[in-house]
Amino acid sequence: MISLVDLTAQYHSIKKEIDAAVLSTLESGHFILGPQVVKFEESIAAYLGVQHAVGLASGTDALVIALRALNIGEGDEVIIPAYTFFATAGTVMSVGAKPVIVDVDPQNYEVDITKIEAAITPKTKAIIPVHLYGHPAEMDPIMEIAHKHGLKVIEDNAQGFGAEYLGKKTGSFGDIGCLSFFPTKNLGAYGDGGAVVTNDPALAEQMRMLRAHGWKKKYYSEMVGYNSRLDAMQAAILQAKFPYLDAWNEKRRELSNRYTEHLAPLGVVTPVEREWAKHVYHLYIIRSEKRDELQAFLKQKGIASEVYYPLPPHLSMPCRKFGYKEGDFPHAEKAAKETLALPLYPELSLEQQDEVIAAMKEFVSK
Repeated sequence: MISLVDLTAQYHSIKKEIDAAVLSTLESGHFILGPQVVKFEESIAAYLGVQHAVGLASGTDALVIALRALNIGEGDEVIIPAYTFFATAGTVMSVGAKPVIVDVDPQNYEVDITKIEAAITPKTKAIIPVHLYGHPAEMDPIMEIAHKHGLKVIEDNAQGFGAEYLGKKTGSFGDIGCLSFFPTKNLGAYGDGGAVVTNDPALAEQMRMLRAHGWKKKYYSEMVGYNSRLDAMQAAILQAKFPYLDAWNEKRRELSNRYTEHLAPLGVVTPVEREWAKHVYHLYIIRSEKRDELQAFLKQKGIASEVYYPLPPHLSMPCRKFGYKEGDFPHAEKAAKETLALPLYPELSLEQQDEVIAAMKEFVSK
């Protein structure tokens, strides 16, 4: 069986470093926040070229805390892309705001920048571009639109850690960048984890307070916050993995380019990488009008695949109250019916990849 992702293979490749990180944390007695978290936050900030990083319990919490820090709530509107993980929409709703949905570019699945301005109303407070699958959104035009209309920008960089737009790291453009360290991410913890990054010291302080019950001083709440602290064990594991991130991302790029080299001539719709982008291929996404049939065929061959995502947010049950319906965002809806992720992770062998390619060739030739 060829897995979609193999987390144990990565662990065994750096077992010594991971085991040492875990043991040192156990011996330190610091398990919530503390020096391990501070060190990892400093690493994130330096890597992205930003002033502040705040470790959190998950990528979803990162979006919620970013929205709260920007005082977005009841009666406000936030523009999001029509094709993304539900949390992008769900977090907007969780603070009482309305997700205003904009269709996506059918080739790279990023928000269609030509449609953003038409979605802006007097209630719009922010735009959340999503660097989906590891391909950057087109940040310069998004930032220009935001500045023109006095809007905040929250980058959903959960899948794009290490990606670049015009040579600058994603997550460093907006007012706040949000990261996820879910285990399958390009830099993954061994449990949930996330972070927010910003160049604004006041926002950083707000987000530090929000992650810990609204405290500046312990037990003295100044606002209603959350219990959303990145724990020291996860921070230590992530710090041990951090030196390998760029090499792992390059391996993802090499394997993805090899997939494309073999699959594109078959007529398979393969990922695009815009000239201004450095794609880090959190997922390698192909498209097929026979997607479900293809997935079943790969399963028979012992090859795992996954659909990301079968239901666009606007067609989900929580979004029904906004009056969205089928047909509103055709590019997102078509992507939801046709996209499929093939096995991809840095430790995937060329022999395993050749098996996937051979199975794809067999299916296409049927």
